[in-house]
Amino acid sequence: MPTFSLPKLPLRAVVFDLDGLMFNTEDLYQQVGREILARRGKTFTDDLLVQMMGRKSPEALQLMIDWHQLSETTQELTDESMKIIFGLLPEQLKPLTGLLPLLDALEAANLPKGIATGSSRPFVDHVLAQFDLEPRFAFTLAAEDITHGKPAPDIYQLAAQKHQRKPAEIMVLEDSQIGCQAAIAANCYVVAIPGGQYDERLFSDTQLIADSLADERIYEALNILQPGHFIRSGTVAKFAKNFGGHRWMQRYRKPWRLSLRIRVALVGKVAPEFL
Repeated sequence: MPTFSLPKLPLRAVVFDLDGLMFNTEDLYQQVGREILARRGKTFTDDLLVQMMGRKSPEALQLMIDWHQLSETTQELTDESMKIIFGLLPEQLKPLTGLLPLLDALEAANLPKGIATGSSRPFVDHVLAQFDLEPRFAFTLAAEDITHGKPAPDIYQLAAQKHQRKPAEIMVLEDSQIGCQAAIAANCYVVAIPGGQYDERLFSDTQLIADSLADERIYEALNILQPGHFIRSGTVAKFAKNFGGHRWMQRYRKPWRLSLRIRVALVGKVAPEFL
Protein backbone atom coordinates (compact mmCIF):
# COMPACT_ATOMS: atom_id res chain seq x y z
CA MET A 1 0.00 0.00 0.00
CA PRO A 2 1.38 3.47 -0.85
CA THR A 3 2.66 5.73 1.90
CA PHE A 4 0.02 7.59 3.87
CA SER A 5 1.16 10.74 5.67
CA LEU A 6 -1.13 12.43 8.16
CA PRO A 7 -1.28 16.22 7.77
CA LYS A 8 1.13 18.35 9.78
CA LEU A 9 -1.62 20.89 10.44
CA PRO A 10 -5.31 20.17 11.05
CA LEU A 11 -7.18 20.27 7.75
CA ARG A 12 -9.79 23.05 7.78
CA ALA A 13 -11.23 22.85 4.26
CA VAL A 14 -11.44 20.64 1.17
CA VAL A 15 -11.16 21.34 -2.56
CA PHE A 16 -12.44 18.86 -5.13
CA ASP A 17 -11.40 18.50 -8.72
CA LEU A 18 -14.44 17.75 -10.89
CA ASP A 19 -13.75 15.58 -13.93
CA GLY A 20 -12.86 11.99 -13.15
CA LEU A 21 -12.91 12.75 -9.42
CA MET A 22 -16.48 13.70 -8.60
CA PHE A 23 -18.10 12.41 -11.78
CA ASN A 24 -17.39 9.97 -14.59
CA THR A 25 -16.86 12.85 -17.01
CA GLU A 26 -13.36 11.68 -17.98
CA ASP A 27 -15.01 8.57 -19.46
CA LEU A 28 -17.45 10.81 -21.33
CA TYR A 29 -14.61 13.03 -22.57
CA GLN A 30 -12.95 9.92 -24.00
CA GLN A 31 -16.13 9.16 -25.92
CA VAL A 32 -16.16 12.73 -27.20
CA GLY A 33 -12.48 12.62 -28.16
CA ARG A 34 -12.90 9.35 -30.02
CA GLU A 35 -15.92 10.70 -31.90
CA ILE A 36 -14.25 14.00 -32.86
CA LEU A 37 -11.13 12.27 -34.14
CA ALA A 38 -13.05 9.43 -35.82
CA ARG A 39 -14.90 12.03 -37.89
CA ARG A 40 -11.48 13.08 -39.19
CA GLY A 41 -10.01 9.61 -39.66
CA LYS A 42 -7.80 9.90 -36.57
CA THR A 43 -7.37 7.81 -33.41
CA PHE A 44 -7.72 8.96 -29.82
CA THR A 45 -4.78 7.23 -28.14
CA ASP A 46 -4.05 6.65 -24.46
CA ASP A 47 -0.91 8.76 -24.76
CA LEU A 48 -2.94 11.73 -25.99
CA LEU A 49 -5.50 11.19 -23.24
CA VAL A 50 -2.81 11.33 -20.53
CA GLN A 51 -1.49 14.60 -21.94
CA MET A 52 -4.96 16.17 -22.03
CA MET A 53 -6.21 15.07 -18.60
CA GLY A 54 -6.68 17.83 -16.02
CA ARG A 55 -5.94 20.74 -18.34
CA LYS A 56 -8.16 23.70 -19.15
CA SER A 57 -10.47 22.77 -22.02
CA PRO A 58 -8.86 25.08 -24.64
CA GLU A 59 -5.38 23.83 -23.71
CA ALA A 60 -6.49 20.19 -23.93
CA LEU A 61 -8.09 20.71 -27.32
CA GLN A 62 -5.03 22.57 -28.58
CA LEU A 63 -2.98 19.51 -27.65
CA MET A 64 -5.35 17.39 -29.74
CA ILE A 65 -4.99 19.80 -32.66
CA ASP A 66 -1.20 19.79 -32.44
CA TRP A 67 -1.01 16.02 -31.89
CA HIS A 68 -2.93 15.22 -35.07
CA GLN A 69 -2.17 18.43 -37.01
CA LEU A 70 -5.86 19.28 -37.34
CA SER A 71 -7.00 22.32 -39.29
CA GLU A 72 -9.77 23.37 -36.87
CA THR A 73 -9.41 26.05 -34.20
CA THR A 74 -9.85 25.36 -30.50
CA GLN A 75 -13.15 27.24 -30.56
CA GLU A 76 -14.48 25.07 -33.38
CA LEU A 77 -13.53 21.90 -31.51
CA THR A 78 -14.95 23.33 -28.28
CA ASP A 79 -18.32 23.93 -29.92
CA GLU A 80 -18.32 20.48 -31.47
CA SER A 81 -17.26 18.68 -28.29
CA MET A 82 -19.80 20.53 -26.13
CA LYS A 83 -22.59 19.55 -28.51
CA ILE A 84 -21.57 15.89 -28.20
CA ILE A 85 -21.05 15.80 -24.45
CA PHE A 86 -24.23 17.68 -23.56
CA GLY A 87 -26.04 14.96 -25.45
CA LEU A 88 -24.38 12.29 -23.28
CA LEU A 89 -24.86 13.88 -19.85
CA PRO A 90 -28.59 13.25 -19.24
CA GLU A 91 -28.23 9.46 -19.53
CA GLN A 92 -24.60 8.75 -18.73
CA LEU A 93 -23.40 11.22 -16.09
CA LYS A 94 -22.86 9.55 -12.70
CA PRO A 95 -21.27 10.60 -9.39
CA LEU A 96 -18.28 8.44 -8.56
CA THR A 97 -18.02 6.05 -5.64
CA GLY A 98 -17.94 7.75 -2.25
CA LEU A 99 -18.75 11.29 -3.38
CA LEU A 100 -22.15 11.77 -1.78
CA PRO A 101 -21.27 10.14 1.59
CA LEU A 102 -18.11 12.26 1.76
CA LEU A 103 -20.12 15.45 1.13
CA ASP A 104 -22.51 14.42 3.91
CA ALA A 105 -19.63 13.77 6.31
CA LEU A 106 -17.95 17.09 5.54
CA GLU A 107 -21.18 18.95 6.16
CA ALA A 108 -21.76 17.07 9.42
CA ALA A 109 -18.26 18.13 10.50
CA ASN A 110 -18.72 21.76 9.40
CA LEU A 111 -15.78 21.55 6.99
CA PRO A 112 -16.22 23.91 4.00
CA LYS A 113 -15.63 22.59 0.50
CA GLY A 114 -15.05 24.04 -2.95
CA ILE A 115 -14.41 22.89 -6.51
CA ALA A 116 -11.39 23.77 -8.67
CA THR A 117 -11.51 22.47 -12.24
CA GLY A 118 -10.12 23.19 -15.67
CA SER A 119 -13.53 22.72 -17.25
CA SER A 120 -15.57 25.64 -18.56
CA ARG A 121 -18.08 27.45 -16.36
CA PRO A 122 -21.15 26.43 -18.44
CA PHE A 123 -20.10 22.78 -18.26
CA VAL A 124 -19.43 22.89 -14.51
CA ASP A 125 -22.77 24.55 -13.82
CA HIS A 126 -24.63 22.02 -15.99
CA VAL A 127 -23.00 18.98 -14.35
CA LEU A 128 -23.61 20.21 -10.80
CA ALA A 129 -27.19 21.21 -11.59
CA GLN A 130 -28.00 17.71 -12.82
CA PHE A 131 -27.52 16.45 -9.24
CA ASP A 132 -28.40 19.72 -7.46
CA LEU A 133 -24.93 19.90 -5.90
CA GLU A 134 -23.91 23.50 -6.52
CA PRO A 135 -25.54 24.83 -3.31
CA ARG A 136 -23.47 22.38 -1.26
CA PHE A 137 -20.17 24.07 -2.18
CA ALA A 138 -18.78 27.35 -0.88
CA PHE A 139 -17.43 28.17 -4.35
CA THR A 140 -16.63 26.71 -7.77
CA LEU A 141 -13.56 27.75 -9.75
CA ALA A 142 -13.56 27.02 -13.48
CA ALA A 143 -11.25 27.63 -16.44
CA GLU A 144 -12.49 31.20 -16.83
CA ASP A 145 -11.36 32.13 -13.30
CA ILE A 146 -7.63 31.69 -13.90
CA THR A 147 -4.98 32.60 -16.48
CA HIS A 148 -2.63 29.68 -15.97
CA GLY A 149 -4.24 26.25 -15.73
CA LYS A 150 -2.96 23.13 -14.02
CA PRO A 151 -0.13 22.13 -13.48
CA ALA A 152 0.42 25.77 -12.47
CA PRO A 153 -0.63 26.24 -8.82
CA ASP A 154 -2.85 29.27 -9.55
CA ILE A 155 -6.24 27.61 -9.17
CA TYR A 156 -5.39 26.06 -5.82
CA GLN A 157 -3.80 29.26 -4.55
CA LEU A 158 -7.05 31.01 -5.46
CA ALA A 159 -9.03 28.24 -3.74
CA ALA A 160 -7.01 28.81 -0.55
CA GLN A 161 -7.87 32.50 -0.73
CA LYS A 162 -11.55 31.66 -1.20
CA HIS A 163 -11.44 29.38 1.84
CA GLN A 164 -9.42 31.99 3.77
CA ARG A 165 -7.05 29.26 4.87
CA LYS A 166 -3.37 28.46 4.48
CA PRO A 167 -2.81 25.98 1.63
CA ALA A 168 -1.36 23.48 4.12
CA GLU A 169 -4.73 23.48 5.91
CA ILE A 170 -6.55 22.39 2.76
CA MET A 171 -7.05 18.88 1.42
CA VAL A 172 -7.09 18.71 -2.37
CA LEU A 173 -8.69 15.67 -4.01
CA GLU A 174 -7.39 15.05 -7.53
CA ASP A 175 -7.39 12.26 -10.11
CA SER A 176 -4.85 13.56 -12.65
CA GLN A 177 -1.08 13.84 -12.45
CA ILE A 178 -0.99 17.49 -13.51
CA GLY A 179 -3.78 18.32 -11.05
CA CYS A 180 -1.73 16.81 -8.26
CA GLN A 181 1.32 18.75 -9.42
CA ALA A 182 -0.70 21.97 -9.21
CA ALA A 183 -1.89 21.23 -5.69
CA ILE A 184 1.58 20.19 -4.54
CA ALA A 185 3.05 23.40 -5.97
CA ALA A 186 0.42 25.33 -4.01
CA ASN A 187 1.57 23.53 -0.81
CA CYS A 188 -1.75 21.80 -0.15
CA TYR A 189 -2.33 18.39 1.41
CA VAL A 190 -2.83 16.31 -1.73
CA VAL A 191 -4.81 13.09 -2.16
CA ALA A 192 -4.52 11.37 -5.54
CA ILE A 193 -7.38 9.13 -6.69
CA PRO A 194 -6.18 8.02 -10.13
CA GLY A 195 -8.60 5.14 -10.65
CA GLY A 196 -7.91 2.21 -12.97
CA GLN A 197 -4.34 1.33 -13.86
CA TYR A 198 -1.70 3.93 -13.03
CA ASP A 199 2.01 4.33 -12.41
CA GLU A 200 2.40 4.95 -8.68
CA ARG A 201 5.61 6.89 -9.36
CA LEU A 202 3.58 9.64 -11.06
CA PHE A 203 1.90 10.40 -7.72
CA SER A 204 4.83 9.77 -5.39
CA ASP A 205 4.87 13.33 -4.03
CA THR A 206 1.26 13.22 -2.83
CA GLN A 207 0.42 12.52 0.80
CA LEU A 208 -1.99 9.73 -0.10
CA ILE A 209 -2.94 7.63 -3.11
CA ALA A 210 -6.52 6.60 -2.36
CA ASP A 211 -8.65 3.88 -3.91
CA SER A 212 -11.72 6.10 -4.21
CA LEU A 213 -13.52 8.90 -2.38
CA ALA A 214 -14.75 6.20 -0.02
CA ASP A 215 -11.19 5.42 1.16
CA GLU A 216 -11.21 5.51 4.97
CA ARG A 217 -7.79 7.18 5.02
CA ILE A 218 -9.33 10.34 3.56
CA TYR A 219 -11.63 10.50 6.58
CA GLU A 220 -8.71 9.76 8.90
CA ALA A 221 -6.65 12.62 7.44
CA LEU A 222 -9.63 14.96 7.72
CA ASN A 223 -10.27 13.83 11.28
CA ILE A 224 -13.97 13.15 10.63
CA LEU A 225 -16.33 10.23 10.97
CA GLN A 226 -17.02 8.05 7.95
CA PRO A 227 -20.78 7.41 7.58
CA GLY A 228 -21.68 4.06 9.10
CA HIS A 229 -18.28 3.57 10.75
CA PHE A 230 -17.13 3.74 14.34
CA ILE A 231 -13.84 5.33 15.35
CA ARG A 232 -11.08 2.86 16.14
CA SER A 233 -9.06 3.36 19.26
CA GLY A 234 -5.87 3.51 17.21
CA THR A 235 -7.32 6.32 15.13
CA VAL A 236 -8.35 8.19 18.27
CA ALA A 237 -4.82 7.91 19.62
CA LYS A 238 -3.35 9.22 16.34
CA PHE A 239 -5.66 12.21 16.28
CA ALA A 240 -5.19 12.97 19.96
CA LYS A 241 -1.44 12.97 19.44
CA ASN A 242 -1.48 15.10 16.29
CA PHE A 243 -4.31 17.54 16.85
CA GLY A 244 -5.58 17.37 20.40
CA GLY A 245 -8.96 15.96 21.40
CA HIS A 246 -10.63 19.35 21.90
CA ARG A 247 -10.13 20.22 18.24
CA TRP A 248 -11.83 17.00 17.22
CA MET A 249 -14.81 17.89 19.35
CA GLN A 250 -15.10 21.26 17.61
CA ARG A 251 -15.58 19.55 14.25
CA TYR A 252 -19.08 18.31 15.05
CA ARG A 253 -22.50 19.93 15.32
CA LYS A 254 -23.45 17.45 18.04
CA PRO A 255 -20.33 17.01 20.21
CA TRP A 256 -22.18 14.81 22.68
CA ARG A 257 -22.65 12.19 19.94
CA LEU A 258 -18.97 12.24 19.09
CA SER A 259 -18.04 12.02 22.73
CA LEU A 260 -20.18 8.91 23.09
CA ARG A 261 -18.67 7.38 19.97
CA ILE A 262 -15.17 8.00 21.29
CA ARG A 263 -16.12 6.26 24.52
CA VAL A 264 -17.46 3.33 22.51
CA ALA A 265 -14.18 3.08 20.62
CA LEU A 266 -12.01 3.38 23.71
CA VAL A 267 -14.05 1.67 26.39
CA GLY A 268 -16.17 -0.92 24.69
CA LYS A 269 -19.80 -1.66 24.00
CA VAL A 270 -22.78 0.64 24.27
CA ALA A 271 -26.39 -0.20 23.50
CA PRO A 272 -27.18 0.72 19.84
CA GLU A 273 -30.12 2.92 20.80
CA PHE A 274 -27.73 5.41 22.40
CA LEU A 275 -25.82 5.89 19.13
